[in-house]
Amino acid sequence: MKFLHTSDWHVGKTSKQHSRLPEQREVMREIVRIAREQQVDAVLVAGDLYETSAPHADAQQLVVQTLLELRATGVEVIAIAGNHDHAATFDAYRPLLAAAGITLVGSVRTPEAGGVVEFTARSTREPVLVAVLPFLSQRYAVTAAELVARRPDENAASYDEMVRNILAVLTGSFRPDAVNLVLAHLTVTGGALGGGERAAQSIFEYHVSASAFPVSAHYVALGHLHRRQTLPAGCPVSYCGAPLAVDFGEQDNTSVVCLVEAAPGIPAKVTDIPITSGRRLRSVRGTVAELTAQAGGYGDDFLRVWVCEPARAGLTQDVQKVLPNALQVFIDPDFAQPVTTRRPEARPDRSPGELFAEYCAQTQVEDSRVRELFDRLHDEVTAAEARDTELLTRGKA
Repeated sequence: MKFLHTSDWHVGKTSKQHSRLPEQREVMREIVRIAREQQVDAVLVAGDLYETSAPHADAQQLVVQTLLELRATGVEVIAIAGNHDHAATFDAYRPLLAAAGITLVGSVRTPEAGGVVEFTARSTREPVLVAVLPFLSQRYAVTAAELVARRPDENAASYDEMVRNILAVLTGSFRPDAVNLVLAHLTVTGGALGGGERAAQSIFEYHVSASAFPVSAHYVALGHLHRRQTLPAGCPVSYCGAPLAVDFGEQDNTSVVCLVEAAPGIPAKVTDIPITSGRRLRSVRGTVAELTAQAGGYGDDFLRVWVCEPARAGLTQDVQKVLPNALQVFIDPDFAQPVTTRRPEARPDRSPGELFAEYCAQTQVEDSRVRELFDRLHDEVTAAEARDTELLTRGKA
């Protein structure tokens, strides 16, 4: 039988106020197409379906539509909440989506209450058991008093122990005649960050060893870390990674979904299927002239630009004129001005214009427009002060 493992959709993500929703629609269509072409028995979505716990209506519509389209292919669809999702909302919509044949799990449940999902694979008519573990915040394992009174390693051990105990209960119903799967959203010891995760919820003080997963599991489908990776364990343990780079820290990651083939008593075989939809994130470097000459080779990639020139007024606008897809523009560190705390000497015989000129010289801002703007603003301010003084003098008279 075959399963499709995907996670970390982050639907509703914006990059520097630029909506990624059009690309996410393309990615979602590609995932549905792969599920249909591969004739999988189930699609496992390992959390972070949304970018935020309060997604806007367009994001919710896309996620719900995608889940329904996956279900319409005849597959089982099981999705759990990640740290970006709102677990209570997932549980509130659970009965509604269940009516459509979709299993949605927002919070940790006992096996009898939905913590273990059981179905029959349509391809082989063999049983499948899926132990589901949505994101579990460390605050449920470590109380505020313990955070203050105990060492970090003791708190980390508490989190590891709690998750181990939950997994032991959930996987206790695994059977030798079934394909046994774990679907979880968490940080596993030794996993590598993909580049766009929330650091506050990926801190490695709160992680779980891969040894927590039992050897009776044919496959462990993980979400949370955005880089495709397999971790050493007694059973196959994999992060499929995000299907669309959500941050420039992920620009070099390969976006895939994992096709998992398994049978009772046989370890799973995993094949990566590339996701080709969506725009690439790319970092480029050069002078404005060099970037202009190379602009035709960047296609529709979103760009993070490092400018190899000193800072000047209008530099960002000049770059964005030739590279309209530039989301971020920075000065290359080799050309950035050193930070100085020395203030210009404020002698009574020096004008504001002279003090500002000294400041520009110290920071190596060489742009006559900046000086002209300062002079114009200074003239406007001093003229207004003079008018106010005159009016005040007349009023007293």
